[in-house]
Amino acid sequence: MLRAVRNVNLNKVSIRKTAAEFKINYRTLARYCKKIPEKEQLDTKIVTPSVNVGYIKNRMVFNETIESQLESYILRASDIYFGLSPKEIRTLAYQIGIENSLNIPQSWTENKMAGSDWFTAFLKRHPTLSIRTPEPTSLARVSSFNRTNVDSFFDNLSTVMSRHFFQAHEIWNMDETGVTTVQSPNRVVARRGYKQVGSIVSAERGTLVTMACAISAIGNNIPPFFVFPSVHYKDHFVANGPPGSNGSANPSGWMQEKDFILFLKHFHNHVKSTTERPVLLLLDNHGSHLSIEGLNFAKNNGIIMLSFPPHCSHKLQPLDRTVFGPFKKYLNSAGDSWIINNPGKTMTIYDIPTTVSQAYPLSMTPKNIQSGFRCTGIYPFNRNIFSDFDFAPSYVTDRADPTSQNTNTESNSSFNGNVESEIDTVIPNSPNIPLVELSNSEMFISNPKAFKTNQNNSLFLNVLEEPIADQSYSKQSSSTTPNHEKSQTIVSD
Repeated sequence: MLRAVRNVNLNKVSIRKTAAEFKINYRTLARYCKKIPEKEQLDTKIVTPSVNVGYIKNRMVFNETIESQLESYILRASDIYFGLSPKEIRTLAYQIGIENSLNIPQSWTENKMAGSDWFTAFLKRHPTLSIRTPEPTSLARVSSFNRTNVDSFFDNLSTVMSRHFFQAHEIWNMDETGVTTVQSPNRVVARRGYKQVGSIVSAERGTLVTMACAISAIGNNIPPFFVFPSVHYKDHFVANGPPGSNGSANPSGWMQEKDFILFLKHFHNHVKSTTERPVLLLLDNHGSHLSIEGLNFAKNNGIIMLSFPPHCSHKLQPLDRTVFGPFKKYLNSAGDSWIINNPGKTMTIYDIPTTVSQAYPLSMTPKNIQSGFRCTGIYPFNRNIFSDFDFAPSYVTDRADPTSQNTNTESNSSFNGNVESEIDTVIPNSPNIPLVELSNSEMFISNPKAFKTNQNNSLFLNVLEEPIADQSYSKQSSSTTPNHEKSQTIVSD
């Protein structure tokens, strides 16, 4: 503005021409040509005029410092999965005003919260904030995905990789997903103004079929393996499925120990592993994966099994990260197509392989598969793939190692206490962010009947050097063991 005023008063250039050159409203420029003192116009050493230029935020309730600290507080709460709703932020803003004896509008006092217009303007002033719909995340996943567990997994992975020098085509990931006879319809174009828009599905509630998949770090995959909710399995169940598909059956339709053994045989039939040329199979700690017969089969056929830490597959498993999402999207589209091509018919479990055969090749692409191994740090190996930001939610349940002598050890997250200490004098304690320090050590208790554990109940590496024949080990039955992840990391080598 000062340069434009000098151009008008000293260089005698017209106001309109100068306003166009400096992109300033010509009336605004004419006003400042009179407001800025002549002494400042003549002194070329002066860069900024003493006169305030632009809009002065004289009606703001909070200054920039308080708003910046409030922004940090909101972001911090979101990072640890205790995000604040718009109403809670407005209430917190009112409490800040009362706590700091600020001049707040009368409507704030009447409603015990800041106005919606303040909240809208606050979001505009801080573009790092936006209203988002959070994804439900269980407490088990939040507390289990911490640096200690992840480092333990990468230690085990590094041990196995350095022992066998696996190449990309020898590193595999296996996981199950549910496929139902009732699809989630895709978005459609419909009449404006109607509250409800319908789409036909087969039934109110579908029947689930389990599908097990396996992918390699080089981008390959094997045909899927289905588990049907039936007493007996017939080959015609998968007649219309992807070429090479196989399956089994049990009354529940969930993966059980005997079904997993059949999957291992299906997997071995395609990868052709041997004890001289083994492969690495990464999988979760589901109870059906821990049968002694299955571990012995893997041992005898060169399948080295490394499990993920409990409740960490949403971050560490390549199939969950980049493959199953696109697969479910394509599967829903295939389900919509099946309904259109078969009017008046109900989809059964025997039609599921047909829809899977359409969605499977579209989602199991080398790009998706390789991206999954890359973003989890498995291949190429990168144990530092996750930052402190990824571990921030586990801060709520973090505590010092009970075996450590130093009880004041800092948490493994660099977020610990940074924001709270900075804004404690400005923002009062909010009941919406219960930063409670709870123990998560109870979550890693091994089964003493089946495996040996170390003294501090942490995740461990159990290498089975010989096939297990001792009947003193208790076999975990799928009929008595609930379908949830066990609490040990196992390697069958």
